[in-house]
Amino acid sequence: MTIPARQNIGLIMCALLSSGILSVRSQDVALGDFDSHGDVGSPKLAGSAGYDAASQQYTLTGAGVNMWGASDQFHFLWKKMKGDFILRARVEFIGQGVEAHRKTGWIVRQSLDPGAPYADAAEHGSGLTSLQFRRAAGSNTEEIQLTLSNANVLQLERKGNTYVFSAARYGEPFATAQLTNLDLGDEVCAGLFICAHTADAVEKAVFRDVRIIRPAPEGFVPYRDYIGSVMEILNVQSGQLQAIYRSDQPFEAPNWTHDGRALIYNISGRAAGRGQLCRLDLATGKSSVLDTAPCLANNNDHVLSFDGKMLGISDQSAAHGGQSRVFTVPVAGGTPAAITPLTPSYFHGWSPDGQFLLYTGGRNGKYDIYRMPSAGGAAETRLTDAPGLNDGPEYTPDGSHIYFNSSRGGTMQLWRMTPDGQNQEQVTNDEFNNWFPHISPDGKWIAFLSYGREVAPTDHPYYKQVCLRLLPIQGGKARIIAYVYGGQGTMNVPSWSPDSARLAFVSNTR
Repeated sequence: MTIPARQNIGLIMCALLSSGILSVRSQDVALGDFDSHGDVGSPKLAGSAGYDAASQQYTLTGAGVNMWGASDQFHFLWKKMKGDFILRARVEFIGQGVEAHRKTGWIVRQSLDPGAPYADAAEHGSGLTSLQFRRAAGSNTEEIQLTLSNANVLQLERKGNTYVFSAARYGEPFATAQLTNLDLGDEVCAGLFICAHTADAVEKAVFRDVRIIRPAPEGFVPYRDYIGSVMEILNVQSGQLQAIYRSDQPFEAPNWTHDGRALIYNISGRAAGRGQLCRLDLATGKSSVLDTAPCLANNNDHVLSFDGKMLGISDQSAAHGGQSRVFTVPVAGGTPAAITPLTPSYFHGWSPDGQFLLYTGGRNGKYDIYRMPSAGGAAETRLTDAPGLNDGPEYTPDGSHIYFNSSRGGTMQLWRMTPDGQNQEQVTNDEFNNWFPHISPDGKWIAFLSYGREVAPTDHPYYKQVCLRLLPIQGGKARIIAYVYGGQGTMNVPSWSPDSARLAFVSNTR
């Protein structure tokens, strides 16, 4: 759907909205996640904005002589926002363009007046990547240039009066620039823009994986306070994202069923239903509760058997002191069978033949990896006894190795060992803290979650800027496949599609 722009409609509407005279009806003007769009500064040629609901992509066209000096001309797709937020998208110019200084990206403005104060995250046709800003109405624009050029992932974060621009070439870590003490007021117009840098041409850009994130507020207390969740599906090779399910009630950790038809996840937070396991039907988008009674305090450590018939769960009901204990239950629901007598035990993986379970056990204050027959009734076998935290064990589909994460070297990195716990060797050694290796069903890839070094190696908290990364199982360099606001509950469990083409994960936003 493409909606032609009308000159300055956005300026008029924003002024009326601010004054309270006009109340916008979303069905009339909304475009995807945005309130409206229009030309700012009366460019000679009109721009437009479109949204494809199937691909969840936006398209902008726009002219305009410049966004510099004391006044701007551009096309703007915007929404009114308050407080802190994070804006992220993958951006691509369409066509060669007329002017090397054409620009596109994210912008946050005090108003839609052409000379309004603003901050933007801009990618230029020449490849220049910069944070541009105007501190006062009618003053000249200033600029902070990033050392990175030709970025196609742009993120602009507002934290009070501080604006952080993060940019990357897709697959690589962010480079950042920060602007402080820019007061644009609490309520702003924020969104996507395009400027041709010439009056006589209209430029075009496509925006995919557009995310408008409202992060956890100041004063947030982990495990007491929660924000909402979004179920996302990632095409591993192209990187294209699709948001398929949203809820104000937090949920976590999707398992992809072996018939490819559904995702199994757990409800978290403190609201009604916390601890239930649910099944999201991918064809209908409808969610239903799995019967796991009396285990009704399930956490985000649940895994399907390789044949898809059984589900291992980690329940922390009051009956066992609120400490996690491993159970197994038919994938369609039923009466759980208790497996681990000792707590806490957090389930992570089945052996390919279904004979053994892998879990992380806390014993005498030390967390290591253990194995037990899936029928229970036997003593557990300890597989790791190294310093630090050893967690997240998972068998390869051929059963030859167990991959896991360990902080024994000072940072959290990926390791592997043979099924008897022997031949333990490090797999990653980089600038991230890496968690939860998940092996693709075809045995070729390892997908995992990475935190920055600002997070303690043994912690994997909620509501951080993290990334999902992909590593060939035969070795090589890991690359980023998704930039995510999430962390705990994002991808704790195996979440590959049966054809090894996609991953399901959870991101977060208020």
